[in-house]
Amino acid sequence: MTNIDETIKDIKTQCRLAMNGAVSAAMRERGIVYKLNFGVEYPRIKAIARQYEPDHDLASALWKSGIRELQIMAGLMQPVETMLPEIASIWIDDITNCELAEMTSMNLFCRLPYAPVEALRWVAADDEMRQYCGYLTITRLLGRGTQYNERAVHELIDQAISAALGEAVWPRQGAVGVLKELAAQSPEQSRAVMSAVNAYAAHGKPLWEELRTQLRYAAAQ
Repeated sequence: MTNIDETIKDIKTQCRLAMNGAVSAAMRERGIVYKLNFGVEYPRIKAIARQYEPDHDLASALWKSGIRELQIMAGLMQPVETMLPEIASIWIDDITNCELAEMTSMNLFCRLPYAPVEALRWVAADDEMRQYCGYLTITRLLGRGTQYNERAVHELIDQAISAALGEAVWPRQGAVGVLKELAAQSPEQSRAVMSAVNAYAAHGKPLWEELRTQLRYAAAQ
């Protein structure tokens, strides 16, 4: 047995000791499905992950396990220096539910040095979960002070509005998050976002008024 195998065995043991069947069952009922889910709460997952040094090979093995807690830990333990864009893309291909998209975007994707550029590619993709990861990552980046140039901001606003008024649930939710973050950054940017949103009024989208209300509230904060 290799050191990685021993570490994974130890992590699984700790997860079993902290398992919560009620949480796992509730997640399945909400459509959040994994190969295996111990139902361990996130603070405990973080505490277990902190026992180990960040390691690319270990993180890769954890991710490939398909086990909820181990995949979340993978995002916590993957060094950004060895997370190449093509590897990040493979990880996104493996994401099949909103929780893992949210956790991995928060813990890893937004810390990647190429995230500002790559996330723009993700939101332009056809795959809904890839779009969701892109919007989640951009929201985090904006909150951390990342600045996009004027052209990129205008393109992002247009793309996000289209997704926010679309039928796909997760891209819509992620896009609204980006628009709210943009609107909250400055009065000028808030006006740019609202102006772009108002241009869609004639389309009669049922979500348009709701989106406008959310953005007005975000800008007032």
